[in-house]
Formats: sequence, structure tokens, C-alpha cells
Amino acid sequence: MTPQQIDRKSQKRAARELLKTAQISPRAMTVLYLLVLLALNLINVLSSGVFSTFVYILASLMSTVLSAGFFLYCMAVRRGERAEYLTLFDGFSFAGRLIGLNLLMGLLIGLWATLFIIPGIIASYRFRFAPLNLYENPDVGILGALAMSQRQTVGYKGQLFLLDFSYLGWWLLASIPFLIQKFLLYREIFQLVNVAMLDPLAPLPVLNVSEILFLPLWAWTVIAGLWMLAVSVFYLPHFRCVELSYFETAKATSGVGFGQTPPDGLGGF
Repeated sequence: MTPQQIDRKSQKRAARELLKTAQISPRAMTVLYLLVLLALNLINVLSSGVFSTFVYILASLMSTVLSAGFFLYCMAVRRGERAEYLTLFDGFSFAGRLIGLNLLMGLLIGLWATLFIIPGIIASYRFRFAPLNLYENPDVGILGALAMSQRQTVGYKGQLFLLDFSYLGWWLLASIPFLIQKFLLYREIFQLVNVAMLDPLAPLPVLNVSEILFLPLWAWTVIAGLWMLAVSVFYLPHFRCVELSYFETAKATSGVGFGQTPPDGLGGF
């Protein structure tokens, strides 16, 4: 089938009206989701030593699974189904495949990105629907989800890019504390580099992150997390529902989706 030109504005209006029908408040679910992520990030920041590496890996894996749960909630809203708050944790039922898929996607996108940034970006959009295929049908498997996404995104990569770009203002607004933090850190690092270039033999001072940021790192984590929460409740559920509408259109026009036989292996990517 021929890819369809999606009317982004009409899809956004439809998603806005759809979210009003949700039996469990989208904003309440978003708050729960981001508060759990904030708790994980805070535990990660407060951990130290060898234990910190374990906590970082565990927090990253749990964040991936929680993201799946939030998508499952949005899928239920689109279907007119009731999704309880515990839906946020439904991703744990297929966590192994979910984590494996994300690792393989990261590897494939990373390999393409080593060639140049543009192939890496294209690869990320080629596999954009792979997690959604797995959320919808965990039995499809990792390679099946990737292969399905390759076929589903034909003709839709550019449209997905424009969809993401339309939410760029929200993403930047939600990232303000993070951007300030990075600016302060990089400014100090650049100053140290300049000192080292002027006098290579001079001993470099030890960076004190708390002094550079004017606050302890855990305080920045809390501020950034709460700020992101305050901004995200206004756009995140809406964005996910619009993204799912693109997914539904891609399934319909490609003939590849839940209930159909997934293609074997990975094609040319």
C-alpha cells in the first residue's frame, strides 16, 4: 500500500479530545510515571562506589520498562479501555525482551551513527515503531519487532521527524534545568582546558561539582525532575497518543502489524 500523508494538526486535535475521555487522568498517570523516574534518578545520584554502577544500570533498565508501561496506558486510552495506575508496571511482564530490543536498537543505531550522524538519525526513525510492536504483542520477538518497524516506517520517517520537531519547544522547556547544569559544567571544563593549554605543567584543580553548580547534585536532580514533571503533564500524554496514531496509520498502510505474520529477520537497513 502507498504511505499516507498524515494531517498532523487534525491528529493533535483528535488526541486532545481523546484524552478527555480517559477514565484514569492522563496528568495523574504522567505525575506517577515521572515521580517514579525521579526517585530512581535520585537513588542513582545518592549511590556511591562500586554499588553506584549497579544502581545506574538497574535504574536505566527500570526506566525503559516504565516507559513501556506509560505507552501501554496511552494505548488503552486510544482503545477506550480502562487502564489502572498499575498499568505503568505492566512492562515488567516482558522486561527481558524489552531490554534486549532496546540494547539491539542502540547497537544498530550506534553503528550507523559511526558512519555519520545522518545515517544514525535515519536508523533511529527506521526502528521507531519497534518498541510499539513489542508493547502491542510481546510474543512478536525482538527481530520480528525490528523487521516490522522497517516496513511500517517506509514513507513515514520524514513525517515522524516533523512530528518530533513540532514538540521541540516543549522538550526544550522541560530541559531548562538540565541545560543550565550542563552549561555551568562545560564552562568550568573549558576554563580548565584553557589553563592547561597556557601552562601544561601546572597542576589542574579538582572539580567540585557542588561549587560549580551552586547546589548539590541531588538538589539539581530534584529540581530538574520536578520541573520536567510540571512541564510534561501538559504535553507528554498528548504526544504519545499522537505518536500512536501515526503508528496505527503506518500499520494500516503497510499491512504489517499485530495479528499479521511478522517478516523473517532484518532486511536491508
